[in-house]
Amino acid sequence: MTKKILIVEDEQSIIKLVKFNLEKAGFQVDVATDGQMALDKVQQSVHDLVVLDLMLPKMDGLEVCRKLRQEKKHIPILILTAKADEFDKVLGLELGADDYLTKPFSPRELTARIKAILRRVEAIQETQQVSKKEKQIQVGDLSIDLEGYEVMFKQEKLDLTPKEFELLVFMANHRGKVLSRDQLLNTVWNYDYVGDSRIVDVHVSHLRDKIEVDSRNPVYIKTIRGIGYKFEGPGYK
Repeated sequence: MTKKILIVEDEQSIIKLVKFNLEKAGFQVDVATDGQMALDKVQQSVHDLVVLDLMLPKMDGLEVCRKLRQEKKHIPILILTAKADEFDKVLGLELGADDYLTKPFSPRELTARIKAILRRVEAIQETQQVSKKEKQIQVGDLSIDLEGYEVMFKQEKLDLTPKEFELLVFMANHRGKVLSRDQLLNTVWNYDYVGDSRIVDVHVSHLRDKIEVDSRNPVYIKTIRGIGYKFEGPGYK
């Protein structure tokens, strides 16, 4: 089935460039030229991914991202920003975006990242095909339902983004193993090129805020200085 991508951008030259390359890659493309139009289109039609510019009329991209996540819309989001300020990129990720690209960008790289995100979404959906035993991961007070795509902590349902869910499942499946930032970037983000490991740190930080009683003294996700992270859990040795 052809995947439908929503481009949220107000610069016609960029819209034309991105639309041409995505359609050439086999995607169906929809366009919104301001933030409010983007929210309306997501409500009115099914999209597989949103390419979201940060600088938009009526409502900026960060607010669009915030509202989508508040409304429990788990559609993958890739943000575009012309700003060099790292704050905007990090804030976008903390609000629930899955990835970002800084303008100017390569259409080829944008297409590759979109494909990588969609492959990950499909991989998560395929977990419904695993055996009953493999559909549940239980570590301490943390319960991960692979089939239902739900995470419970102390019997309360957590609201995770698709990327947070995927990162948590991968780390939980490698309990006790030290995972480098590059390993997580290459596996969870599925990049075939050197990426920004800051993406990993932001998502781990956001995940800790949701699954740790005290994120400054984590029990589940430990930092391995100079290397990366290790998933353990209460009483793990």
